[in-house]
Amino acid sequence: MASVVTLPITFGAIPSGYSKPTSTSKPSPPISLQVYPAGPSFIASARRQILQRTFAEDDKAVESSRAAAAAAAANGASGDLYPGLGEEQEAPELLASDPKEWKKQDHYAVLGLGNLRYKANDEQIRIAHRRKVLRHHPDKKAATSGANDDAFFKCIQKAHETLTNSDRRRQFDSVDWNIEDEVPDLKKIPADQFCEVLGPIFAREARFSRIQPVPGFGGSDASKKEVEGFYDFWYNFDSWRSFEWHDKEVNEGSDSRDDKRFTEKKNKSERTRRKKEDNTRLRTLIDEVLALDPRIKRIKADEKAARDAKKKGGVAGGPAKPLTPAEKKAAEEKRKAEEAAKAAEEKKNSESSKADREAAKKAKEAARKNLKKWKKSIATVITSSNYFQPAGASASPAIIEKQLGELDVLCELLEPEAVKDLKEQIEKAGSGEPAKAALVAKVNELGEKAEGKFTEFA
Repeated sequence: MASVVTLPITFGAIPSGYSKPTSTSKPSPPISLQVYPAGPSFIASARRQILQRTFAEDDKAVESSRAAAAAAAANGASGDLYPGLGEEQEAPELLASDPKEWKKQDHYAVLGLGNLRYKANDEQIRIAHRRKVLRHHPDKKAATSGANDDAFFKCIQKAHETLTNSDRRRQFDSVDWNIEDEVPDLKKIPADQFCEVLGPIFAREARFSRIQPVPGFGGSDASKKEVEGFYDFWYNFDSWRSFEWHDKEVNEGSDSRDDKRFTEKKNKSERTRRKKEDNTRLRTLIDEVLALDPRIKRIKADEKAARDAKKKGGVAGGPAKPLTPAEKKAAEEKRKAEEAAKAAEEKKNSESSKADREAAKKAKEAARKNLKKWKKSIATVITSSNYFQPAGASASPAIIEKQLGELDVLCELLEPEAVKDLKEQIEKAGSGEPAKAALVAKVNELGEKAEGKFTEFA
């Protein structure tokens, strides 16, 4: 059975100068202090962690922000470059998003950027994320409502992780199902509204172009050059759009290399199929727009009118001037003479170009034959120089093979005339170090082409 032990306790002496409080003394008056659900210390810690700052960097950034806010307030401005960004009320279905189903999550809506989407810049994404974190952090929810649900906070973190990674953001933008991409029936669009309707459609598709800026659709009064430039660009459209977002993950818990290879093969095949379908869709759209574009009809009509006016000797848009029989005969003779001269010129050019091709072919063949002879002469000098080894030393098979191999590489990089010039320089220099110096000088002339390819003649 437990026993009770009494411990001896001795109090120290009363400090000097101590006086007993009088009974008339009153407690100090109460002080009003603001209570923070998430205090400044927590917010500062979260800011440093999210933005990966040191204490010194964070203090400097806070001071700069306060100075900028003070300057803006002095000028009558609010200091907020993006008012309301990331502060809108979320829909219940958005708040109920499952962080495990992050590929089905609308990352822009989660951060409050649903109105901007692919147009949102890095600064807007950063600010929206910071404001969302301050509103939905689990610690703040626990302090205000007692709830301990961090599902939506995980969605916020996943959205920020996706949109700040350029590759992941491109993958999401490629399949963004919240962007309206429907095309109306082109045949039902009035001619006077054709450009007005098609302009925004091509502006939307332009976000996938690797080449920027993309030429706009233009207005109904666009010139022939502008219209042709537009269609030339879109018929050669280079899209960066990809479909990795739809890739299937490897079965959970599987470490089999075969499983991973099989899944990657299926994903690659599916991406290729989707890419092909998207290219076909865009090409079909361009074909239909080109066939119905009223500007094409206008341009063709203007060109036909100009040709008719020229043929009849009149002016486009004016009355045609009738030709007399003598004028018609003279015009016909002139046309035949021009055609005969053109045919003779084409025949002459054809014969001349054929002769030039034959001459070039012969010269190339002769250079190829001489190239072997010139290279053999250079190799003979290298051999007679004992492969540039010191007197009395013999060259090892490795050095011989290396020098002759580098000679082959050098002759491949040089033009035939340059090889001939090198051969003459080496023969003039003689054997030994002067010949090696000529080889090294020729290698140095190649610059970047010779980088990493030569050691014996470097």
